[in-house]
Amino acid sequence: MASLDEIKEEVIKVLKQIYDPEIPVNIYDLGLIYGVEVDERRDVKIKMTLTTSACPLMGILVYRVEEMIKQNVPGIRKVDVELVWDPPWTPERISPRGRELLRKFLGYDLVERWRNAQELGQR
Repeated sequence: MASLDEIKEEVIKVLKQIYDPEIPVNIYDLGLIYGVEVDERRDVKIKMTLTTSACPLMGILVYRVEEMIKQNVPGIRKVDVELVWDPPWTPERISPRGRELLRKFLGYDLVERWRNAQELGQR
C-alpha cells in the first residue's frame, strides 16, 4: 500500500495534467494549487484558487479536479476541493516551468510585465 507521501505525489501528478481552460499551463504550474493534504483515511483535501473569482468555468474546473484524482489515484476514499481567495492569485505564483510555457505562448514574460505594471501603478 502506498504511503501518504506517495499518494500526495500521485495527486500532484494528476493536477499537472489538468489545464486552465483559457491558459495553456496546468493548474499546478499556474500556481492555482495552494495546498494538497492526504490524511490517514486516504481522504484528499485540495486548496485551490482561480485566476479570477468571476471564472465562468469555476464549477467545471473543481469537478474535473475531483474526478481526475478519484479516477487516477488508487486507494483514495474522498476528494474535497476548497476554493480560497486569500491570498489572491497573482502571476508571481506561476512556477518557473509554467512561466517558460507562457513565455513561449504569449511571446513575452507575463510575470515581468505584471511586475512592471505594478511598479507603474505605485508611482
